[in-house]
Amino acid sequence: MSVSPDILKQVKGIELRTRGLVGSLFAGEYRSVFRGQGMEFAEVRAYESGDDFRSIDWNVSARLASPYVKTFTEERELTLMLLVDQSGSTRFGEPRTKGALAVEVAAVLALAAARQNDRVGALLFADDVELVVPPRKGRRHALRVIRDLVAFEPAGRRTNLAASLSYASRLLRHRSIVVVLSDFIAEGWERPLRRLAARHDLVAITVDDPREHVLPESGWIEMQDAESGRRVLVDTGSRDVRLKIGTLTRERREERSRTLAAAGADQVHLETGAPYALPLRRAFALRARRIRRA
Repeated sequence: MSVSPDILKQVKGIELRTRGLVGSLFAGEYRSVFRGQGMEFAEVRAYESGDDFRSIDWNVSARLASPYVKTFTEERELTLMLLVDQSGSTRFGEPRTKGALAVEVAAVLALAAARQNDRVGALLFADDVELVVPPRKGRRHALRVIRDLVAFEPAGRRTNLAASLSYASRLLRHRSIVVVLSDFIAEGWERPLRRLAARHDLVAITVDDPREHVLPESGWIEMQDAESGRRVLVDTGSRDVRLKIGTLTRERREERSRTLAAAGADQVHLETGAPYALPLRRAFALRARRIRRA
């Protein structure tokens, strides 16, 4: 595949810009955040005082008339799959678009996985799954993932998140870490999300832009739906209009958060107008503490 010098320059820029974050944020925390989630069965042994009762194998225990527990070992390598939304709605935002923010955060995670010698892959989608990079190991492959993320130009504009989640469920045969980077402005994705979360360790990174819920007071302006192309005139000078749009956006985000939580997905909330390093650090630190307590 021929890669333009501009794309290579962007990839290098992302690598340099995120090097410190990858090193400081994930050097120690990556293992506690993601490691331990990939476990494979080792053996069944007799129950000992202090063992977690949740690990009891009831079938074996009943057959042998005494308690036995299942033991597991940590898989030496994990698979990290990045599902990156590049639909029309992600082309909105400043100082960078929601789609550009999703790409850079995905790059951070890809480089962190490569540092731990884990497999990393990517699935890019708009109104359909448009590009799949199968998971592999190595820094060179992680840079290939980043290159494909940066160079990607979607053919469609709408968001078919449901089909993308279902595709990932069929693609990943073994338990993996699935990170979905999207604004989740779509319909019908709730059930596919639950199915995916039931088999894999799911992290939802939501990307939003502040102007979606706080409109500037600029009088009558023409607004265009980035996915349907529909245009409408909106009186942003009206306080009632601004309040109504703000309320609708807030309710949508609250419903999104409830749906993600109900599916068992960890959530990281990012906005285009703010640095992403601190929210990532906080979210993954909370996740690491919860895993250690489990």
